[in-house]
Amino acid sequence: MSRKDHLEVPQTPPSLCLDIIQRLQNGDYNFRLTPEQLAESDPLGAALQNLAGALESRRRERQKLEAITTRINAGLLLDEVLDNIYQDFRELIPYERIGLALIEDNGQMVRSYWAKSELPGLGLQGGFSAPLAGSSLETIIQTGQPRILNDLEAYLTHKPQSHSTRLIVEEGFRASLTCPLVVNDTPVGFIFFSSVRPNAYANVHIEIFQRIAEQLSIIVEKGRLASELAAQKQAVEQQNDELRRLNDLKNTFLGIASHDLRNPVGYIETCISIMADPSYEFTLDDYKNSFRDILKQTNHILTMLDDLLDVTRIEAGKLDLKLELLDLIDFLAETVARHDRMARTKGSRVTLESLPALQVTADPMRLRQVMDNLISNAVKYSPPGSQVRVGVLYKDGVTKVYVQDEGPGIKEADRTRLFQDFARLSARPTGGEKSTGLGLAITRRVVEAHGGQIGVDSDGEKGASFWFTLVNDP
Repeated sequence: MSRKDHLEVPQTPPSLCLDIIQRLQNGDYNFRLTPEQLAESDPLGAALQNLAGALESRRRERQKLEAITTRINAGLLLDEVLDNIYQDFRELIPYERIGLALIEDNGQMVRSYWAKSELPGLGLQGGFSAPLAGSSLETIIQTGQPRILNDLEAYLTHKPQSHSTRLIVEEGFRASLTCPLVVNDTPVGFIFFSSVRPNAYANVHIEIFQRIAEQLSIIVEKGRLASELAAQKQAVEQQNDELRRLNDLKNTFLGIASHDLRNPVGYIETCISIMADPSYEFTLDDYKNSFRDILKQTNHILTMLDDLLDVTRIEAGKLDLKLELLDLIDFLAETVARHDRMARTKGSRVTLESLPALQVTADPMRLRQVMDNLISNAVKYSPPGSQVRVGVLYKDGVTKVYVQDEGPGIKEADRTRLFQDFARLSARPTGGEKSTGLGLAITRRVVEAHGGQIGVDSDGEKGASFWFTLVNDP
């Protein structure tokens, strides 16, 4: 007989029941007895037929669960696995929301990891955590049984201290199913199914819920481990990238030491050798000019070494700010006056625009370093006889200091490299001044360490306005 055949051959009740039992043993659950056969076999035949129907229903559920978990298991990382769960489990469980919480800190804490809902205003998302001990979730772990709450509003009335339940109810959900996730007898977390319909989860389905939890425990743990490995791999790659960057920085430092420092050192050596040679007849003016050149080259070396030390100090995270309350007018007036005196040797001027009385919290030495870099660059790249204007704008508790020059402007191609280490731009100093390519990179780091931003406004044709921001002291 095929599975779809009816038992229509007249039989005595014992032989009929034996035949049914044989079918059940062979996994043949899909049959129906005729009314005559049911009458002959009385309650035993009906009971066996009901058993066959229950076994057939369970087999279909199991096949469906296996098919779904096979599809879900195709996902690799945990978030991908969870998205697949959300899409596919509707065939077995009603829900409009699924959430996942993981047990962490050696079983001490439960942290909400992921949630997805069809309703707007997702209240309980990743990051929410609470102690496991003494919670209702601990009872679920101890019993190993899924928990069904078919009236969340009534549950919240009974347990008003349950913050997570309050958030779920506020989202609009009225019933929930919580399944424990256990792998190798070790609890790893919980998966929560929520429905907007009260009484969505029936106790009669507890066995299928348990089987679902068993399957999901393995899949979720696999996804979690894969995610951890992926995160570790990414961290290693980032560390390798950082090591490569530092190695490139080291090579650049060595290149500067062998090239940029060699020239001024070689020039100093030549000057001293000539001055020490008795065959040369030096006048007093010759000595003065030679010493002046030696001093100029020495200052350039010291500036370069200071910049290199600043970069290495910042890269090592050792930029310690000594913050204090500064009167910005006095600070900028002194800085501008000092640079104006130096700019006059080039026929240029540095002026301070009128500004309101402001106080800022900053490290005076580091802020002076920022202003020195910006103003000296403005003078350096502007033609002789130019004017460099320094000013301040204030709006909504933020102070914006700007340095406006009359140089060639910043071309679009240079802007992306402007505040990077060792950036050499297409513009050149107008007075033959030296540059390490580190000043603006250091300036950016100092400004950001103060919590500010730095940038430049320029049409790329003539003039540029470099600016940075500071948050005013409350």
